[in-house]
Amino acid sequence: MLSLTTRFKIILSVFAVILLTGSFILYSRDNSPEGKNQILIKALMQGLNSGHYQPEKVDDAFSQKVFDLYLDRIDFNKKFLLASDVQALRKYRTAIDDQLRQGSFEFFDVSSDLIGQRMKDSEAYYKEILDKPFDFSKDETIETDGKKLAYAKDKADLKEDWRKQLKYQTLIRLVDLQEEQQKALEKDSKAAQKTPAELEKEAREKVKKTYDDLYSRLAKINKDDRRTTYINAITNVYDPHTGYFPPKDKSNFDIEFTGRLEGIGASLQEKDGQIKVMEIVPGSPSYLQGDLKPGDAIQKVAQGNGEPVLVEGMRLDDAIQLIRGKKGTEVRLTVKKPDGSSKVIPIVRDIIVLDEGYAQSAIINDKEKIGYIKLPGFYADFQNKDGRFSGADVKQEIEKLKKAGMEGLILDLRNNGGGSLSDAVEMAGLFIEQGPIVQVKTASGKAVVLDDRDTQVQYSGPLVILVNANSASASEILAAAMQDYKRAVIVGSPTYGKGTVQQFFELDDALPSQFNAFKPFGALKLTTQKFYRINGGTTQLRGVTPDVILPDAYAYLEFGEKEQDYPLPFDEISPAKYATWKNGKINFQQIQANSKTRIAMNENFKLIEESAERLKKQSDKTERSLKLEKYMAEEAKAEAISKRYEAAQKNIPVLDIKRLQQDLQALGTDTAKVARSKEFVKSLTQDVYVEEAVAIIENDLHTVATVKKGVK
Repeated sequence: MLSLTTRFKIILSVFAVILLTGSFILYSRDNSPEGKNQILIKALMQGLNSGHYQPEKVDDAFSQKVFDLYLDRIDFNKKFLLASDVQALRKYRTAIDDQLRQGSFEFFDVSSDLIGQRMKDSEAYYKEILDKPFDFSKDETIETDGKKLAYAKDKADLKEDWRKQLKYQTLIRLVDLQEEQQKALEKDSKAAQKTPAELEKEAREKVKKTYDDLYSRLAKINKDDRRTTYINAITNVYDPHTGYFPPKDKSNFDIEFTGRLEGIGASLQEKDGQIKVMEIVPGSPSYLQGDLKPGDAIQKVAQGNGEPVLVEGMRLDDAIQLIRGKKGTEVRLTVKKPDGSSKVIPIVRDIIVLDEGYAQSAIINDKEKIGYIKLPGFYADFQNKDGRFSGADVKQEIEKLKKAGMEGLILDLRNNGGGSLSDAVEMAGLFIEQGPIVQVKTASGKAVVLDDRDTQVQYSGPLVILVNANSASASEILAAAMQDYKRAVIVGSPTYGKGTVQQFFELDDALPSQFNAFKPFGALKLTTQKFYRINGGTTQLRGVTPDVILPDAYAYLEFGEKEQDYPLPFDEISPAKYATWKNGKINFQQIQANSKTRIAMNENFKLIEESAERLKKQSDKTERSLKLEKYMAEEAKAEAISKRYEAAQKNIPVLDIKRLQQDLQALGTDTAKVARSKEFVKSLTQDVYVEEAVAIIENDLHTVATVKKGVK
């Protein structure tokens, strides 16, 4: 059987022959950038339609999706294009498919010139508006959700939209300045005090500086930059994980993926005109700092105490350049949380701390000894035979915990974004005798079943697996397999729902030497496979629904694969042949009932549920007041609720958690490692989810699962 890479190269090589010898003789006639762009789009479309797991039918319906997605991305907040502009562009809404077949960029060329002109027009708006004081006593509001906004009817309407946006941003900056002044006065009553008018002027000047920087960067955006946005509107109609990487972007991706660059360790994506956090790299500065989460939208970036730079609407690679930096330097990110609130997060850049990305364990001393393993990711070092592999590491941690006398095990996969599939399969095999773990299917072939062929059971005792909305990919495979085998109790909140596999194809490698004059072309990241549970259902979209669902502060917010643009659908194939776990049947109904009773009596879970409902209301309420008095009252109310939640956290019963003695000895005298180890334990001692997992093992699983003496 041909590999996907080989098949892709053959497809493009055959296509290249057509380009060189057929009626579309580009190479001999057109050695211009336009000629290269025609080759690029035709090669990409050939690769997409031949190699994608579920190729799209390129027709008028496809064209409409591309049109809508592209318009959203070039002007999500509707601050550039007029309604009349959009209407003029609509004649192309069903023509993009025809243009793609011809290798034409007509729609892109027209829209690129138009958005470029409108951006230049808008530069005069912010300068004029910010030149005069705002009246914050006036009772007016602004809509902050771009999806709910309409395009301006005319330039006067557009200018009014700009006025409200600039007033809102000045209001936020003004409140920050007032708070800073108040804190300074509390420390020193003789500290300099500015009048309200002086503070308002300073706030306006800061916002103007932000926009000066923004428009300086916008001026540097060229047509090729915009072309990448257009091409990715095309690729993302196939699915959100398929995309085109021009040569510069691909090199940036390689640096980020291999972790060779000093920075903050967050995977970012450009979506709806915003820079969104998709994943936090285990062991990275962001991971250790703890406040930056998947789903956060980065609005501004500041270097230490310097002025923040607005990154909304910025190209992703430009935003990344601002966020990256040398070890030891601080970057301050202003982020918009999923609930609509804003937060400034200071992160000190560093090299990724690899130890924090590896499996770690501890013993929980309660009524019984419960083992705990935190797995941040399914890592694997395929380049080094002596490197670290998550499957082998978890096996080793289990052995250490067994020797320490553990009577139940909690495997924590919360915020685990996945990684090595082979390690997920190996890890699942630690808990069952043998059998299928996951099914992997390509578009044209049968599903391939990946099995655990090792009959040895590393651990046969009570097992709880913790998951949340940020548990994805390989995490979902492991949790799903243990759920299908009825081997473990899955506890937490529904997982992310990513059940697809991507592969990079270098276009330069695929196209023959006759095209060397046009290279480099960049790369295509293509969805080529899909994961299926052994029960036949895919983890795509639906993820894994826990056996015991616990309250989650983000439970009602839109998050996960299903919220992406054009995700691949859920479907089912034939189940694999497997037998459920026989060594101690689990009474899931009884466990769910008991957990429900405990949750109802737990004040902290009640508070989390209240917080989830509040966050949902805040998220839905996208209209904000532009009146200073009202805005400050809203902020004060939100802060009071937040403080109430933080205070309640201190009342959570403290679990007795200890690192294993051999792990403490391994830390030696490295003060940084010792500090991180203490922080690891501290974060667990008042973790209400771990507390419930312990209760499930002690009160429910031991009554129906393998008795203590029978635990391997």
